Amino acid sequence: MDYLELEIVAIATSESQPNSFVVILKEKEGGRRLPVVIGGFEAQAIAIAIEGISPNRPLTHDLFKNTLASLQVSLQKVTISDLRAGVFFATLYCLTKDKKILKIDSRTSDAIALAVRFACPIYVKTFILEEAGIIFEEKTEKESTPGIKQDLVLSDYTDESLNDLLNSALKDEDYERAAEIRDELKRRTEN
Repeated sequence: MDYLELEIVAIATSESQPNSFVVILKEKEGGRRLPVVIGGFEAQAIAIAIEGISPNRPLTHDLFKNTLASLQVSLQKVTISDLRAGVFFATLYCLTKDKKILKIDSRTSDAIALAVRFACPIYVKTFILEEAGIIFEEKTEKESTPGIKQDLVLSDYTDESLNDLLNSALKDEDYERAAEIRDELKRRTEN
């Protein structure tokens, strides 16, 4: 297969590049992760769309989506299509009202922000995941967070303990666990 489907696992601050963020993408049918460094504006645009927040006025990515919709063009998929000198390149695949496919070059961060808004799949060329992907190994019980009972479900923790657990998961780059903890904290504020 030339392409693999990805899903967004987490967005976190980048330790390697100040004032930057990293969006972690995970292959749907495997354990590899693809970290993509993005700017603060793009991180905010992705997070707002993931959380379903509607700003008072449209952000740039919302404007682009609204423009495409008014032209009866839909975003079908996004591909991370190339990796050159450590820089990812992306392509938007749009479907026009007369069923033509338009390929539009894009920065990867913008492509991801639009994919979230259109609820369309994100794909990566296999060679990119092989070159830049990271495999996270599962922790054994001995490696688990000290002082935290592992047999408890997240709903059993206090808010303070969850925040400590979230910080620990982010420090250990366990982004899937961090996302689960974030979702539990969000669930509590909504109830």
